Amino acid sequence: METNTQKFKFRLGLFVAGGLAIFILAIFIIGKQKNLFDPVFNLTSTFRNISGLQIGNKVRFSGINVGTIDNISIVNDSTVRVNMLIKKDVWKFIKTDCKVTIGSEGIIGDKLIIISQGLTDAPLAKEGQQLQSSEPVETDAIMKSLLVTAGNAEIITSQLAQIMVKINKGDGTLGRLIQDKTMAANLNKTMVNLKESSKGLDENMKAVKHNFLFKGYFDRKAKKEAAKKEEAKEAREKNKK
Repeated sequence: METNTQKFKFRLGLFVAGGLAIFILAIFIIGKQKNLFDPVFNLTSTFRNISGLQIGNKVRFSGINVGTIDNISIVNDSTVRVNMLIKKDVWKFIKTDCKVTIGSEGIIGDKLIIISQGLTDAPLAKEGQQLQSSEPVETDAIMKSLLVTAGNAEIITSQLAQIMVKINKGDGTLGRLIQDKTMAANLNKTMVNLKESSKGLDENMKAVKHNFLFKGYFDRKAKKEAAKKEEAKEAREKNKK
């Protein structure tokens, strides 16, 4: 009987010790998240819509978690005040011109506060100072915009399909050009004629160059070009020296 009592006391002691350890660990984790063990200072900002932001959510600066949301209160029918607890070791980086926005961890993650960087020469923010905010873009507005874009893309795709059907049938100028073999042959013949005309023009220009009436003009032009090349060559040699 005494042995059973000792075993019961031992198990009870283990249970109490385990529960106490879990309780202390929970306090430590919650305290760390709430910055209860770090010196902090207070900042505030106001929004028209906080988009699901909650007390205890994170505050980030330059992508680093620097604080938590301490309190959220409704000021009036169009303004919500958000109080933030920020670690004091980052106080020297928070300027009066820093802006506050509401973001999220990933696409569907928890909402959080993002503090943007201010100007280097701006004064430091004071205890309890209110920072300027920018309103978040609502997910519903983004989805609505995507739906409009998808609808427009569907209309454009349908119109392109109709155009391709008409082209394949030979309707319109482009369709006749693609489907009509005679028109395609005429186009090819026109290109051949242009090439022959260009070749004839080159031959005529060569004949003009050798004509004694124009030979002097082309010789002078050639001499000027040769002189320019020589001057450029001499300039490059001087630069090398």
